[in-house]
Amino acid sequence: MDEAGDMAALAIPFAAGSAAGQLATRVSGPVSWFLPGIVLGFVTLLFPFLFSGRRPRLRYGVLFFLLGVFCQCSQVLLPVPPPGPPTLPEKACEALKRLIASLPFPHGRSAGMIQALMTGDRSGLDRETITAFRSSGASHILALSGLHLGMIYLIVRRLFGLLGNTPAARKARCAVTLAATGFYMLMTGAGPSVVRAFLYVCVSEAASLDSGRKKDPARILLAALTIQLALKPSVIAGVGFQLSYLAMLGITLLLPRLQAWYPAPRTRLEKADPMRRIWNAAAMTISCQVFTAPLAWIRFHTFPKYFLLTNLLSLPLSGAVMLVSVSVLTLAAAGICPYWLVRADDALIEALLFVLETISSL
Repeated sequence: MDEAGDMAALAIPFAAGSAAGQLATRVSGPVSWFLPGIVLGFVTLLFPFLFSGRRPRLRYGVLFFLLGVFCQCSQVLLPVPPPGPPTLPEKACEALKRLIASLPFPHGRSAGMIQALMTGDRSGLDRETITAFRSSGASHILALSGLHLGMIYLIVRRLFGLLGNTPAARKARCAVTLAATGFYMLMTGAGPSVVRAFLYVCVSEAASLDSGRKKDPARILLAALTIQLALKPSVIAGVGFQLSYLAMLGITLLLPRLQAWYPAPRTRLEKADPMRRIWNAAAMTISCQVFTAPLAWIRFHTFPKYFLLTNLLSLPLSGAVMLVSVSVLTLAAAGICPYWLVRADDALIEALLFVLETISSL
């Protein structure tokens, strides 16, 4: 078994133990207060047997399953901290909302769209806009996820890519990237999908510091899953958490196989082939949908018929909106944002909404 298989032998039992602990705490009621001690007792009794024999993966799998149950059950013993004063990320989020509201967009719904895309606050969107996103199968664009944090990650990486690729430059780029993405995660409320994306970035950046080590997306995803469940086991019951990891599982397992159907580029002209870009976008959409559609049907009893068309048109537009919006907000904060850039951002938002409203009416 390869290294990814070894990681799976630990992460999957840990996740299964977290799920079992979640079920136990719901079913047992007051008895759940004694479950951490019961599980810890089992671990203590089984400890000598877990580390004897010839099947290390099975032994460690059993141990991590019990640890998953223990982490989940222990959460009921932790007191819920009272709300405190606004933190620096929360103050930054409110300042960002005020900056967005101050921009002179020609259309009234543009500010609400940027606020939803950048902060996750949908209070500025009207019911028709939310319905258009839901009916067309583009709700994931409004839900803060790895797509949004990934845009911040790429922007920071590109800006600090000018430092070069020396060991000192890699460490500086890693530190700035983690600081920027971590602050954005806290600023937007640290939802399960954004936390998953941040942990993925953390593990990936840590692996990139070792130039001789090859980064395995499957191992990175499994490590992020284990860390997130260890920090907050209760998120395993959330549909956002489940859909986020299922989508990433599709990207990790299915996407490379679908991309391999298109012949590999051999020349610069073939690399610039627009059909390749279209196929890669379609493969990404199919990979996510194959893994998330069963859960979405079970939980919501819906399936977007035009999901492929929706994502092929809306994802490039939403990416452009976010890139231009970041430029607009950065320049506006400095007091030097030209009005034509604000109008360009507004036009992109209107184009995105027109596409989604048209698809939702089909």
